[in-house]
Amino acid sequence: MTTKLDERPPLQTVPGNIHDLLKASVERNAAAIAIAAPGRQPLAYRRLLHQVEETVRALSSAGLKRNDRVGLVLPNGPEMAVAFLAVAAGATCAPLNPAYTEDEFDFYISDLNARALIVASGLDSPARKVARKRQVRIIELVPTVDAEAGVFTLETERPVADGPSFAISSDTALVLHTSGTTSRPKIVPLTQANVCRSAFNIATSLALTPRDCCLNVMPLFHIHGLIAAVLSSLAAGARIVCTPRFAPEEFFAWLDTFQPTWYTAAPTIHQAVLAGAAANRAVIARRPLRLIRSSSAALPKQVLHDLEEVFQTQVIEAYGMTEASHQMASNPLTPQPRKPGSVGIPAGTEVAVMDE
Repeated sequence: MTTKLDERPPLQTVPGNIHDLLKASVERNAAAIAIAAPGRQPLAYRRLLHQVEETVRALSSAGLKRNDRVGLVLPNGPEMAVAFLAVAAGATCAPLNPAYTEDEFDFYISDLNARALIVASGLDSPARKVARKRQVRIIELVPTVDAEAGVFTLETERPVADGPSFAISSDTALVLHTSGTTSRPKIVPLTQANVCRSAFNIATSLALTPRDCCLNVMPLFHIHGLIAAVLSSLAAGARIVCTPRFAPEEFFAWLDTFQPTWYTAAPTIHQAVLAGAAANRAVIARRPLRLIRSSSAALPKQVLHDLEEVFQTQVIEAYGMTEASHQMASNPLTPQPRKPGSVGIPAGTEVAVMDE
C-alpha cells in the first residue's frame, strides 16, 4: 500500500551513518541552530559537527575505536545528546540510566562488556565504583564553561594512536537493553544504518523541516528520546531543545521561551502536561504547536482528545520498539485520516501479519 506517508527519499539518499548525517545538515545550513538548552547559548550545526569530530579524535587517542562499547552515565541535557552522537560516530554508544543502583550498574556494565565509561565530571555515581571493580576505564566529561550548549572535553589518557576512524553503515551505533519477552534484560544492537533510517522515517512521517523545533522532555538513555526527538530533528536540519528533565511547571516556561513546533512524549507525560494546562492558557495560546507526538505506550483516547482540545493541534500516535530502532508505524498527519487508539500505518517500514 502506497501512501503519502511513505513518499520518503529513496534509501540511497539517506546517510548511512551519524557522521555523514551531521555533515549533510552542515552542508544544508552550517549556521543554523542544532541544539538549544535552558540557560545556555545555542549550538550551531557547524560547531556540533566540530564537537563530534573532536570527541571521536579524543576517543581514538584513548585507544577506543569502531564497535568498542562505551557506556554513558550523564544527566539529561545537551552534553548527553552530543555525547551520544559523538560516541556513536566513532565507537558504539551504550547510554545508561544515571539513577541506577550499584547492583544495576554492575549488571549492565558487565553485560555490555564495556571498554570505557564516560561519566559527568563531579557526578558521584555508583557506576564509578563498579567500573573500578571491573577494570573499565573511566573517562571524565567536563562541560566547557561559558561555551555553547553541548560543548565539552573528555579527560582521557593519550597514548599514541592512529587518527580517528568514523563508523560505517554496518557498524553498531547504539546498544540498549530491553526486557523483551524475558525477565532478564537483553542487549539490542542497532547499526548506523538502522538509526539513521529510523530518524529519517520519523522526520518524513512528521514532515519535519529546518523550521521545526522539538522540545525534548524524554530521557536520553531511552530509544524514544534519542531517535524520535534528537536524531530525527538533526536529520531534518531542525532544532532540538535538550532539557534536564520533565516537570510540568518548567515545561510551559520552556514552551514560552523556545517556541517549539512540536514535542514527543510517553502518555504519562502528556497527562501531566494536561494537568498543568489550565494555569498556562496564555502560554498555550501564544505558542502554538504544529503537532504533538505520542509513543512508548498506548495513549488513552480521552487524553488524545483533551490534548487536541487544549492545544488546538493534531496528536500523532506512533508505535515503536527498541529492537526496530524505535518507530515502525505512525498515524499520518492531517488531512490524511487518523484513527485514535491505532498505531497507524507503516512509516517507511514493511509490516506483515504472519501465521504462527
